[in-house]
Amino acid sequence: MDTQSLFSLKGRTALITGGSRGVGLMIARGFIAQGAKVYISSRKGEACDAAATELGDNCVALPMDVSTTEGCRALAEAYALHEKKLDILVNNAGAIWNAPFDEFPEHGWDKVMDLNVKSPFFLTQSLVTALKAAACPNKPSKVINIGSIDGLRLTAWETYSYQASKAAIVNLTKRLAATLITDQINVTAICPGAFPSDMNPAARAQGNDLVQTIPNRRIGHDEDMAAAAIYLAARSGDYIVGESITVDGGLVNASLPESWEPA
Repeated sequence: MDTQSLFSLKGRTALITGGSRGVGLMIARGFIAQGAKVYISSRKGEACDAAATELGDNCVALPMDVSTTEGCRALAEAYALHEKKLDILVNNAGAIWNAPFDEFPEHGWDKVMDLNVKSPFFLTQSLVTALKAAACPNKPSKVINIGSIDGLRLTAWETYSYQASKAAIVNLTKRLAATLITDQINVTAICPGAFPSDMNPAARAQGNDLVQTIPNRRIGHDEDMAAAAIYLAARSGDYIVGESITVDGGLVNASLPESWEPA
């Protein structure tokens, strides 16, 4: 058993949307450390370029707004100017909207659903030829969708479209997996909990009240997110298909009700 290469990404290419910050940047750092050549994309070109510079020679910036189907196709075309094959696609770009039920706007619904649900589907569709080109029975290509624990449980925040979109990603991952596995493309998802990012300022502040709600009693580290993504992207994840992995310190699956008392 060759365990030394089990988590290696040497010689593989990856494209990560929303890769200039937050969870996407955590994953990009991890992939590069494991030997991958990483392309990162984000809507803000300056931030994307700066992140690529920070990450070094094995990272290339491809700034693009993937909230539309046209943007998804444009990103696929930009990637094709550099590479003919794609080993790993990480659909991470996302948006959130928080507003009271009576005031929740239609554009807040559409913006979130377009980027969080429509974009992963149409970007995968746009890049499927490159994914197929890299795939073979003993080395499948990988598509990793980034969901959220907010798609697995209720929260007090009135982020209606966000919670709906992240629930949708779980089932979209399964349906895409059923279609693409015949082309040796494995589709999986990661559902992060509290990781420091612009979309999760409470986790970034690392407030004690939040920490006390997490069974593991800490905020997620960069290495926690990188490890989950590397596991799915490398040979270690070749037999994982359609699964959504929760990375949250036990918040979803190991939290007891406050009123619970052992008999």
